[in-house]
Amino acid sequence: MAIHDVTIAKIQQLPESLVQEVSDFVDFLLMRRDGARWQLWTHFAEALELAESDFTGYLTNLKDYENRLARGEIQW
Repeated sequence: MAIHDVTIAKIQQLPESLVQEVSDFVDFLLMRRDGARWQLWTHFAEALELAESDFTGYLTNLKDYENRLARGEIQW
């Protein structure tokens, strides 16, 4: 039996809630293979992380962000 068939058989045994998680993970894997989409996703994730921060360490976060910009890890 091919790995695709084995995987499908396993998925068919899962409850619907876990099938959704598997589907989401497959979407993630497919996106990660697409360089342009992956880069957009990482930029979005970084922006979301910054937006959701509680700003207690604002100055530290700002310095880290500036350092990452300077190193070319992220773009403005």
